[in-house]
Amino acid sequence: MTGFVTFVSAGPGDPELLTVKAVKALAAADAVLFDDLSSGPILALTKPGADMVGVGKRAGRASPKQDHVSRLLVDYARTGAHVVRLKSGDSGIFGRLEEELVAVRAAGIPCEIIPGVTAASAAAAAAGIPLSRRVHAQRVQFITAADTTGNLPPGLNLPALADPGATTVIYMGKRTFPALAEALIAHGLPPDTPALLAEAVSTPDQLIVRSTVSDLARRLAGDRSSLPGLILVGALAEGTA
Repeated sequence: MTGFVTFVSAGPGDPELLTVKAVKALAAADAVLFDDLSSGPILALTKPGADMVGVGKRAGRASPKQDHVSRLLVDYARTGAHVVRLKSGDSGIFGRLEEELVAVRAAGIPCEIIPGVTAASAAAAAAGIPLSRRVHAQRVQFITAADTTGNLPPGLNLPALADPGATTVIYMGKRTFPALAEALIAHGLPPDTPALLAEAVSTPDQLIVRSTVSDLARRLAGDRSSLPGLILVGALAEGTA
């Protein structure tokens, strides 16, 4: 028997930001493998009796290995089940989607991907700002500031990231931002460049902090909450008139 796997992007956490297609997939699923950040009220949209399996990864916590998650997807689908792999944000942006796609396709299991609202878009909306602007912010760049060891990834294009005319969105960067900020400033980014910290976007715990690169680096060096967050750097992080 061969089932079907749907990779559902849950958005930043608010169920109202799910796509209609995502809601339909959740309601039809026989099994849902979900991340920590896509749990909560979103799971109430699943049908009664569906198997619910938490497979989330969080920094500093014991987490399932990626090959274990991929194997679970294949094993469930081979029973003939419709499996939803529920991922936070948009599954294609720093969501470890590719490894799971490779495993599912290698097993001959049909699948589909449902896109969603990524944290960058949700954070900008919550802060009341755009991510781009004619003339002054014509490029938006997304990076992750943590590799598999939790440290800054090697080979970051620091000159590009230090461009004050771009909007830079930093995922998984609260712990490493002090080191990243030091490197960016060394590559010419003004220390007073606006920076915005967005935590738990679209949830009741949402917190938006406007700062500068240097001040935010000092804040995160001494006091970091456990809330998931991302950082926006660039002129637009200051806000608009």
